[in-house]
Amino acid sequence: MSEVLAGLEPQFVFKYFEAITRIPRESGNEGEITAFLENFGKSLGLETVRDAVNNIIIKKPATKGYEAAPTVILQGHVDMVCVKLDDLEFNFTKQPIPIVVDGDFIRTEGTTLGADNGIAVAMMMAVLSDKTLAHPPIVALFTTAEETGMDGVIGLEPGEVDGDILINLDSEEEGKLLTSCAGGANSVTIYRGGWEENTFTGACTIDIVGLLGGHSGAEIHKNRANALKLLGRLITRLKNGFPFGVFEVYGGEKMNAIAKRARLGIVFPKESLTDLEDIVREVEGTFKNEFSVSDPNIALQMKAVEAPKQILMYEDVEALECLLRLTHFGVYSMSADVEGLVESSNNLGVLEQVGTQFTLTNAVRSSVASLKDAMIEEMTLLAEKIGATHMRAGDYPAWPFKQDSEIRPLMQAVYLDMFGTEVKVDAIHAGLECGFLKEKIGDIDMISMGPEMHDVHTPYERLSISSTARVYGYLCRVLSEIKPSDASMA
Repeated sequence: MSEVLAGLEPQFVFKYFEAITRIPRESGNEGEITAFLENFGKSLGLETVRDAVNNIIIKKPATKGYEAAPTVILQGHVDMVCVKLDDLEFNFTKQPIPIVVDGDFIRTEGTTLGADNGIAVAMMMAVLSDKTLAHPPIVALFTTAEETGMDGVIGLEPGEVDGDILINLDSEEEGKLLTSCAGGANSVTIYRGGWEENTFTGACTIDIVGLLGGHSGAEIHKNRANALKLLGRLITRLKNGFPFGVFEVYGGEKMNAIAKRARLGIVFPKESLTDLEDIVREVEGTFKNEFSVSDPNIALQMKAVEAPKQILMYEDVEALECLLRLTHFGVYSMSADVEGLVESSNNLGVLEQVGTQFTLTNAVRSSVASLKDAMIEEMTLLAEKIGATHMRAGDYPAWPFKQDSEIRPLMQAVYLDMFGTEVKVDAIHAGLECGFLKEKIGDIDMISMGPEMHDVHTPYERLSISSTARVYGYLCRVLSEIKPSDASMA
């Protein structure tokens, strides 16, 4: 297989990145990538451990003169969100990611790229294999299942990893050092309905497509449409004077991605097809007008199908309508301390249908634990009102700001020296593993950084080549400046 990224610098970063794009690594299917990393560490003669939840830990001794320097943990996650264009035939469990070089960007042909967080994996591998780099003792921690609940870091045993400084490489904006992040949880509502006999002769599916989608943390404030919320509105509009029944309701792909598609399957009087087409065009026009900037390609697509023998009971349709309409989507509160920072939010991620059982999974985020609880309480109350059950899962803690950091001023000084401008120190609404790592490792000095990426968790995800080169050079320089305690850290 030809190397698409051959010739790009830094050579080994892009060599390793391309290698991992050929390995399946959707959350929950990380066996091949963790085996690859385990073999990689052992091939370098480095101490390599695979723990009980498939996290990979590789330890590289300090170079000469750095033996007494603080130990640095480099950390990133191996899994990726697997989302594709609706009309693309692609199997993430078998096919390599179809990467393309497009000017300064690496992108794909219709799938997520997996630069979140594959570029961190590649940079860590490059550091581990580099025999010329001056550096302190390094522990490389490759975690699993970050995208679906941070199961890897949750399962990390205290004592497996130890260090003085942790550099998380899961950020997506160059020129910014992250020092805190929101916590979050998965909110799961399960509704069980029933069938009744269908007496209508016409039937069709209505697909809501063309939405951009996006990362449920990083893009939640951008007023992008959520297909599940639009689905609820479509049901409401049909209820307004049009006779119909429902046999199919589902949408979204991943809990932590803004839902970019949804489907409603309905039955209706065949003679009322023209009226239905008028309603669908009306609703489509409304959506296009509301989201003309953020989602200009929204479309509602109708397709005739054979009428089923059974449909959902009408009260079940009303319950699902309430669930979709009344579950909050988007920003819940903004931070009063950090201008422009989303404090709390909720994303309707996936609505699944199995027979007459429906499961809605949301991604709840907040940097204030009590607000996270309040949002989940609202969803619990709504579930009770419509006769559904509610579960809370995948809780992860916020990462609080640390005042007495030594790595932060060092990284600020190095950035200014290298690039002639000040690096921004900031917080992020998206969840990082740092909160759990603080609990597992202790109150160590942590910071997060990464190269420029755009539209992660969507088929339009892309990674800047020049930014990756600058950020990797910056990381290497920072490592070389972390010297024994009798030397200056600044």
